Amino acid sequence: MTPALSICIVNWNTRTDLRALLQAVRADAGDAAEVIVVDNGSTDSSVDMVRREFPWAHLIANADNRGYARATNQAIAAARGQFLFLLNPDSLVRPGCCARLQRFLEEHPNAGAAGPRVLNPDGSLQSSCRRFPTFAAGLFRGTPLGWLLPGNRFTRAYLMQEWDHTTPREVEWLSGAALMVRRAAVAQVGPLDERFFMFCEDVDWAYRARAAGWERWYVPDAVVVHTIGRATDQAVLPMVRAFHRSMLRFYWKHYAASWPLLIRWLPALGIRVREAYILMRAALQWLLSRLRHPVPVETTAHAAPGAGSRDR
Repeated sequence: MTPALSICIVNWNTRTDLRALLQAVRADAGDAAEVIVVDNGSTDSSVDMVRREFPWAHLIANADNRGYARATNQAIAAARGQFLFLLNPDSLVRPGCCARLQRFLEEHPNAGAAGPRVLNPDGSLQSSCRRFPTFAAGLFRGTPLGWLLPGNRFTRAYLMQEWDHTTPREVEWLSGAALMVRRAAVAQVGPLDERFFMFCEDVDWAYRARAAGWERWYVPDAVVVHTIGRATDQAVLPMVRAFHRSMLRFYWKHYAASWPLLIRWLPALGIRVREAYILMRAALQWLLSRLRHPVPVETTAHAAPGAGSRDR
């Protein structure tokens, strides 16, 4: 029988988290949902673990790291369900999460996607639904301006902080860390844009979904706990570069044409300056940590960018 729900997980070197997630989704959705795991060339025995402990999961083992968008599209292509639940491996579904999101989409035929309330491990709220990025928000988020004016209206508007996130609401975009989408919407809008190796692929998809007339909804009675950075923290500097490359791609794809030709380069320059600043800050933090806690050279690893949890 064709399942109504397909759970799609992209993994990169997060074996322990992946095991916990697979146990959680099995407990929540039972065997009515199919589970697809795409592994992006992990070196931590994730593939062996899935084969040994979760033979019911459909495993796609890539020989190399193909990026988040491309690997997710592999899962979508293999999935048979009417609804596709994209989950990061470092997330855990709370009881009833899968059924509540699926029921919401069944009851709201114009909704192309639904996202749960996402919590940090300490129970605090994670910003999993936001407005589309703006130039002003970029000036203040993750920059010295934002630290000088942490309560500025641009960041608050971007993160939707005027709302307590306790009621369902139509939103502009939802984090791909935990996102249920309708197959009919994917068929019309198209899969994730694989030119986004990682980051912003969910923003891009939501932007295209809006243009196609599909709604995106935040559904707070479905809950996921998400630990940000299990995979990305393995390669901080490459992740910073990947994020800003994706920001640039999103800008040129969707926003640049609306800017006057003579100043069209200005937002792109701002993204590059922000990247340089964050790289410098991250490198300084790394250097200070090494000075405080020296480690032998032979134990220091340089990982490649991979698919995993993200924050923007």
